[in-house]
Amino acid sequence: MDAGVMISFEQALNIVEEKLAAANLNPTTEVLALGEACGRILAEDVAADRDYPPFHRAIRDGFAVRAADVSAPPTVLHLLGEVRAGENFAGTVGAGECVYITTGAPLPAGADAVAMVEHAERHGDAIGIQRAVRPGENVVQQGSEATAGARVLPRGRRLGAGELGLLATVGKSPVTVFVRPTVAILSTGDEVVPVEQRPEWFQIRNSNAIALSAQVAAAGGIPRRLGIAPDRLETLRAMIQEGLNADLLLLSGGVSMGKYDFVGRALAELGAEFYFQGVALRPGKPLVFGRVGGKFVFGLPGNPVSTFVTFELFARPAIAALGGASFEPAVFLRARLARPFQQKTGLTAFMPARLERQSGDPVVSLVGWQGSGDLVGVAAANCFLVVHPSETNRAAGDWVDVLPKPS
Repeated sequence: MDAGVMISFEQALNIVEEKLAAANLNPTTEVLALGEACGRILAEDVAADRDYPPFHRAIRDGFAVRAADVSAPPTVLHLLGEVRAGENFAGTVGAGECVYITTGAPLPAGADAVAMVEHAERHGDAIGIQRAVRPGENVVQQGSEATAGARVLPRGRRLGAGELGLLATVGKSPVTVFVRPTVAILSTGDEVVPVEQRPEWFQIRNSNAIALSAQVAAAGGIPRRLGIAPDRLETLRAMIQEGLNADLLLLSGGVSMGKYDFVGRALAELGAEFYFQGVALRPGKPLVFGRVGGKFVFGLPGNPVSTFVTFELFARPAIAALGGASFEPAVFLRARLARPFQQKTGLTAFMPARLERQSGDPVVSLVGWQGSGDLVGVAAANCFLVVHPSETNRAAGDWVDVLPKPS
């Protein structure tokens, strides 16, 4: 793509998704115990090993009855016994009979509903039912959640607490997951020094590598920090070659058009295919995406907020895809705008903001920040207000898009 062409945010996102899909990625797998699999990507379809629930299950404490017997309450039934969760009632409920049942217990044969204990009166073995019930009321039918052999989790699903609980329910342990992709992180620039070093007044600490490492780990990747590349083409090129040993390379800084911005040149000398070099985005306009020797590369802008935002929008879903999941673009939420604003940049802007609930509605307010180098403003935010190019004037109370800030 022409380096002078700046594309829209949506176009850039589509290009990243299309290029990853066309790469026919085939990550390797490993087998883990369920206790080690949180956050990993499932590498196999998982089926139910039996019906769920495996029996007609009571969802209320009460009396297992035949609905026809209590269609015209009040009705007095004879109590046969009781059944608790983890037990099975051996008899059959006949006409005019009932069984006391607890939540989670299997419905006895002959019964087709549960009358809630709150709607019954007990006098020895005589149970007075005060309210009618329909067939199936207060009962979850056998197999209504999943039938034996049905797929309950698809390959490519990220495993959170709910998914792990389901795997345990169906007895799927251990489980096969995809190996996490390795992500090389290379900061660039003579002004950048290690975090442990006291900087000169004209230098900055390498905060981007630390933030990116945390973002990579949260996205499901394994971060590998390569250090800091100086503004010298030969050294930068060699360090980029080292980074290409990983599954994905993230470069921070050096992607603009300045005299000492060498990233694009170094990538070109290594035979890079550039898919775009510039996105109509604020912050993050100089973003670069390409491929070198079969490995995808993002050239992220060097300003910390630009690096943070462009990672979340583009690199995070790329890591998901490299790790065996589907491409997972950021999801925008909706909130009401606290104060009016005007913008006429023609860019898609992501501005640090605070999302709070007021009078039952989510309300978003911009935080004070000084541009794409201000991490203090980002730390004060819990989201980004998304301003689309067409939104030049917005009034207080308007519904707007919000990107939650990952923890």
